[in-house]
Amino acid sequence: MIDWLVSLQPWQQALVGTGFTYFMTALGAGLVFFFKSINRNVLSSMLGFASGVMIAASFWSLLDPAIERATERGDIPWLVVSIGFAFGGLFLFAADKILPHIHFGQKEAEGIPSHFKRTILLVFSITLHNIPEGLAVGVAFGAAANADNPRVAILAALSVAIGIGIQNFPEGAAVSIPLQQEGLSRRRAFFHGQASGIVEPIAGVIGAVLVASMEAILPYALAFAAGAMIYVVVEELIPEAQQSSTEGTHYGVFGTMLGFVMMMILDVALG
Repeated sequence: MIDWLVSLQPWQQALVGTGFTYFMTALGAGLVFFFKSINRNVLSSMLGFASGVMIAASFWSLLDPAIERATERGDIPWLVVSIGFAFGGLFLFAADKILPHIHFGQKEAEGIPSHFKRTILLVFSITLHNIPEGLAVGVAFGAAANADNPRVAILAALSVAIGIGIQNFPEGAAVSIPLQQEGLSRRRAFFHGQASGIVEPIAGVIGAVLVASMEAILPYALAFAAGAMIYVVVEELIPEAQQSSTEGTHYGVFGTMLGFVMMMILDVALG
């Protein structure tokens, strides 16, 4: 499979990788046909797990390679990575303020005023934080196009796709099942749940094309994706994980640690 991936164009590699992450989102959303609700502690564990995967991927798959690439280019590594990371967070902050959306449990929508239904606003909320996930996979595959050892770089990018795909499975369930509890039919809840992951292939292909065609922006792009993911984790996932769990328990914490360890193992083993 690695030889086949190496033979593809960067945007095609990114499409394959993010196609897998989207499939895992849809697979998780399909759990709505089997379960009517999610236990609070299970949901907290899911959100924590997603947080851990994204934190680990931000460093091992994005920031560390960004530092290496900036050093190889003769740039000031800490400056390049700091700029990219900061702009990634600012991009998500701006999108959070502009895109109309609402989080589960909220009554008031955020972003610019709109007349969208609550269901659509809930999907927009999940879609917003899927953008940096798709971007991370795409940038990783785009970086492989200019790597000295394409096979090793493809393996590293593959580990990002696998890690994000694994955490997308419970994430898909965490979207579709609450939507069903909001009053949607199981089919509509599944449709909206899987639709939240469609943005990942789009962001992935864009990221891969930009990085592969403009090598100079590679370290900035890697750090940008990391900053965007950390923003999502700190602003949304960890607070929701803490609020979802039963008081006095640590399901979100242990879920985060498990996700971090799993992603770290994938990165070190495959990268």
